[in-house]
Amino acid sequence: MKRNMLLITGLLLLALLAVACGGGGAATEPTAAAVEEVATEAPAEEVATEAPAEEEASGDCSAEDVLCIGLVTDVGEVDDKSFNQSAWEGAQQAAEALGAAEVNFIETAAATDYAANIALFADQGYDIIVTVGFAMGEATLAAAATYPDIDFIGVDQFGPETPVANVTGLVFNEDKAGFLAGVLAGSMSESGVIAAILGTDLVPAVRAFNIGYQNGAKSVNPDIEIIATYHPGGFETGFTSPEDGATFAQQAIDQGADVVFGAGGKTGNGALIETAAHEGLWCIGVDSDQWETVPEAHACLISSAMKLITPGVIDLATMSVNGEFPGGNYFGAVGLAPFHDHADAVPQEVKDLLDTTNTGLMDGSISTGWDAATD
Repeated sequence: MKRNMLLITGLLLLALLAVACGGGGAATEPTAAAVEEVATEAPAEEVATEAPAEEEASGDCSAEDVLCIGLVTDVGEVDDKSFNQSAWEGAQQAAEALGAAEVNFIETAAATDYAANIALFADQGYDIIVTVGFAMGEATLAAAATYPDIDFIGVDQFGPETPVANVTGLVFNEDKAGFLAGVLAGSMSESGVIAAILGTDLVPAVRAFNIGYQNGAKSVNPDIEIIATYHPGGFETGFTSPEDGATFAQQAIDQGADVVFGAGGKTGNGALIETAAHEGLWCIGVDSDQWETVPEAHACLISSAMKLITPGVIDLATMSVNGEFPGGNYFGAVGLAPFHDHADAVPQEVKDLLDTTNTGLMDGSISTGWDAATD
């Protein structure tokens, strides 16, 4: 790994709170009830979507003084307006700040392509490779062993019990973000019925969002009814089915749900957009501030339960360049997005409750009920 680049400062820093330690390597874990918005530029059209665009290369990635950053998605598209897009924006912003010669992405079509797609970047001498998604964890660790001079950032991938020096899992306390979203949903619901439309339950992060959401809502109203629907399609279609998300949302609305939490990539986006078509309902996005990425949902989108993937990728890429790559697990920040145009609709007592809840989540006095070891 090239270590002769100057320390780059002035990266995207958000109004984040708290510091804690995570498993594996040293980890920081700031959490914020409301955070500043993250830039959400659309992916550049000229960037490769199947393989690195060698004809557009501005330098030899294998050269010692040339920095190249690659990103490989799990099954799904990079412009999902949520999870993958947030990681890609982090890679792009890191590349710009760090003076990278190249930054490219590959969209994985099938799980059997993980290793081959990672190797497309590794064999060209890329310095930092970001792999996105829980399901890519095994392939990422295998690649790290084959290419020890490359640093790998595994988004939503918890590292092994013994940390690997050139692999850092960018992980999040989704249960805390979900809990805040649940407090908001429980406070804003008038019908006493809320819903969560989720990706596959094979992903621990999705289950954590759901458990946190349900317990957050129950902390406000112990009698609240929660309709939680996981997509049954597994890794292949669980996050790529907006039509199914819309159908699940409509079913929940028909049962009286007046707040819908969409947490499942494009599947969740479909739920948000369907909810927005019904007057007088609220919806909550996920991963990024979806006010910026799903404008079709503005009518109902009161906030988003965010995992700040973009700044997390930037932080770890910078550490890599500066020879400070931590290995193990690195906890990124979570929090609720601003209320945007709906700020006046949220009573001050609800805003105060969210602030108090966030403080309790940070200092440990409030439990989300999520236990990664047993759930």
